[in-house]
Amino acid sequence: VLFSVNLAYSGRTINGTGVLVSGSYFPVLGIQPALGRLLRRGDDAAVGQSQVTVLSHAYWQRDFDGRPDVLNKTLIVNGQAMTIVGVAPEGFEGTTFGPRPQVYVPITMRALMSPRFGGGFDDRRSYWAYLFARLKPSVSLESARTAINGPYGAIINDVEAPLQKGMSDQTMARFRKKQVTAVEGARGQTSISREAKAPLVMLLGVTGFVLLIACANIANLLLARGAARSGEMAVRLSIGAGRSRLVAQLLTEALLLAVIGGIASLLVARWTLALIMWIMPPQAAEAITPSLELPVLLFAGALTLGTGFLFGLFPALHSTRPNLVSALKGQSGQPSGARAAARFRTSLAVAQIALSMALLVAAGLFTRSLLNVGRVDLGLDAGNVVTFRVAPELNGYKAERSRQLFERLESELSAVPGVTGATASMVPLLAGSHWNTSVWVEGFEVGPDTNNSSSFNMVGPGFFHTLGIRMLSGREFRPADALGAPQVAVVNEAFAKKFNLGRDVVGKRMGTGATTEGEPGSKLNIEIVGLVQNAKYSEVKDAIPPQFFVPYRQDKDVGSMFFYVRTSLDAEALLGSASRVVARLDPNLPLEDLRTLRQQVQEHVF
Repeated sequence: VLFSVNLAYSGRTINGTGVLVSGSYFPVLGIQPALGRLLRRGDDAAVGQSQVTVLSHAYWQRDFDGRPDVLNKTLIVNGQAMTIVGVAPEGFEGTTFGPRPQVYVPITMRALMSPRFGGGFDDRRSYWAYLFARLKPSVSLESARTAINGPYGAIINDVEAPLQKGMSDQTMARFRKKQVTAVEGARGQTSISREAKAPLVMLLGVTGFVLLIACANIANLLLARGAARSGEMAVRLSIGAGRSRLVAQLLTEALLLAVIGGIASLLVARWTLALIMWIMPPQAAEAITPSLELPVLLFAGALTLGTGFLFGLFPALHSTRPNLVSALKGQSGQPSGARAAARFRTSLAVAQIALSMALLVAAGLFTRSLLNVGRVDLGLDAGNVVTFRVAPELNGYKAERSRQLFERLESELSAVPGVTGATASMVPLLAGSHWNTSVWVEGFEVGPDTNNSSSFNMVGPGFFHTLGIRMLSGREFRPADALGAPQVAVVNEAFAKKFNLGRDVVGKRMGTGATTEGEPGSKLNIEIVGLVQNAKYSEVKDAIPPQFFVPYRQDKDVGSMFFYVRTSLDAEALLGSASRVVARLDPNLPLEDLRTLRQQVQEHVF
């Protein structure tokens, strides 16, 4: 199970990824350590007691310089002192596709590693672990699936089903039919095949179009060259050369061209991979190791030979079937073979033009979309703003201590020379994240064609001023909007429109929460104190949703926050200052996703 980690060692702190694993994880996978030992049976025997960890090979090389003396040293993982007992082998990066892990921790340490999620060992309704098993050589995957689902079905019906609360009969019937999904584990656990299917199919289609255009062009050139050599072929045939031998010679020439093109394409592919990795967001690039491995090379070789043979075959057959008499006497008539070749060349030309036009249209639409996205009005000013995330909850901070840290951070950052505003939010802006909840608004009735759903965010004082979101009426949040003070909210124009508030929203009341038979899950205990202009929330290309904001200082459970700091100077120069401010308040607390807001927007355009 992947989890976020704050790591501190010898004065250096980073944010990264850890993996919670059982003591049988490495033995089942057949993994051998590069140094020391790996986690083993017994390391997960007692809940919260095995404070040992294994480093990934890449993390060991990068942050520990590959030193063998790291064994038995202390590494702070999410505020817990963990003893380093070993290093995983080079190339092993876990069994879940995604961010590359830095550390492996016993699964029984979950409550200490992820306090917000608790232990989860006593809650039989909580499903959060992936299982791996190694089959005996004589056991098939299907027979293993059948063997597992026998006892699993009994557990579901006799133990799990009675624990489920509030399920409809239909949902309960589906629950009782649940089965273990056993699949081949060689590729690990990942949803990438589902998530990436559409873009990969589109990319493969475009590549296929380009390949067909190139092949049609080569076939035309081979036909033209064959026409120029028709006299030579006629002479060879007339003096007894076998046609099959001539076809083989011409196919060899075509395949030679294809092989040269295939080798050149591999060189271009290698350069293109580097370009793609440079363009991709750092988080996405970190999860991918681009390389031209043997399967890719074999596929490229087969495709090269296959296309060379297919598109070289007709020119070879045509070139060895001239009208011998016409060719030898230099006559200019149009024998049937020449007419067939002309029709074939015309068909190739038409196909080239059609495919080229399709690609041009697609490229034009893509370019237009890029330009449109670049011209979108965000509703905020992303210039000269630095953003980053801190997660003190991972270091064992309780909610009150986290809130105090966030307030100090806002104050300390505001005091940095050149800073004109510092604030925070629970949900990052324009980063693909999205929170939704049910809302109850004074005077609004939920009907069959309406719903009471709205996006929301918890933010700090000065949020709208710092991000350049214009206040249309009312006021900003203030430091006094804290726990114990009257609950307040600010709404955007889309919210006011959806809930029929008009422009006179200040003073109206609202509430949030679940519903019971159409009644509010909470009272209308929040006063709307401001109206702001619409601004993009989750994605640049998405429509602006109805949204309301509440002060994070009025929430009892705050764990991690995204900070936004505006400067009148160069935003890049502020990156180092932000790191120093956080280190001064807590040297074991790393910054995550430290960058300018404009960089964040550009990285999440798609």
